Amino acid sequence: MSTMQPKTEKLKKAIQWISEKRKENPDTAPGKLVDDAGFQFDLSPKDSQFLLRFVKNDDHQNPA
Repeated sequence: MSTMQPKTEKLKKAIQWISEKRKENPDTAPGKLVDDAGFQFDLSPKDSQFLLRFVKNDDHQNPA
């Protein structure tokens, strides 16, 4: 089993931010959170794609 590791400090902060937002409002769509994080943390398209995969992977590992 492989775990995905964020490559940059911006990605780490974005993941933390999304985690906090999901606790506050679990019904928010993952895609919206990734888009918002992309703007907030000035992520590259590649980083945003990684983040979306990370969030979706997390959903499968931790179903509500």
